[in-house]
Amino acid sequence: MHLDQEMSLMEHLLELRSRLIKAVLALFITTSISWVLVEPVLLIINRPLGDVLLQAITPTETILVYMRVMLILGVTLAMPVIVYQGIRFLLPALLPHEKKYLNILIPGATICFATGVAFALWVMIPGMVMFMQSFLVRIVENRWTLQNYVNFVTFVMFWMGILFQMPLVIFFLAKLNIVTHKQLAGSRRWAILVSSIVAAIVTPSHDPINMFILMIPLIILYEIGVFLSRFAHPSEEEPEALTA
Repeated sequence: MHLDQEMSLMEHLLELRSRLIKAVLALFITTSISWVLVEPVLLIINRPLGDVLLQAITPTETILVYMRVMLILGVTLAMPVIVYQGIRFLLPALLPHEKKYLNILIPGATICFATGVAFALWVMIPGMVMFMQSFLVRIVENRWTLQNYVNFVTFVMFWMGILFQMPLVIFFLAKLNIVTHKQLAGSRRWAILVSSIVAAIVTPSHDPINMFILMIPLIILYEIGVFLSRFAHPSEEEPEALTA
């Protein structure tokens, strides 16, 4: 079938199924091989606690935590394949000069996700843990369970990895003509407002310091997305520059 032919609904569904199968298969493979990395990652996750040991109060708690961390590692490793399959489904008729973006954006998605996870792990979480350990310390003895602590940490890590995809998402929205560079540049006030709301939601400790630490990177990521949106349709901006 030629790329310029319009696909029927059934063909779209078959294409979607094919892309999902490939993405799930990649996720299964990367998750399966991630089991060797779980224990070293757990040691890194527990580092902000210092010498405090976590508790496991149910027989299956350690297994569930192990599987959760393994799945997050699998998603991180499979990110290039997942992003590629999503792009090929959304933009099946990429022109030859447009395919070069895949060589940048696919590894870029993995780097952005890993950067978000690293930012959460090394910048956000230590501050959050310190704040929560010192809160009401004269009244409450903080003895966290393994599952609750790891769920909290991986929640922050996962969503920071997702939020750090913002520049790539903005670029493809511009590529699909859903937004334009001028619209994005003119919506900076709204972007700051939304960033503050997202920071308040994603920051589980809800203290203003950690919310501010998250809000600033979100604004920077938005600005990077605005910059990338310039290159979504470069051939269309040249005539405007000439007429100006």
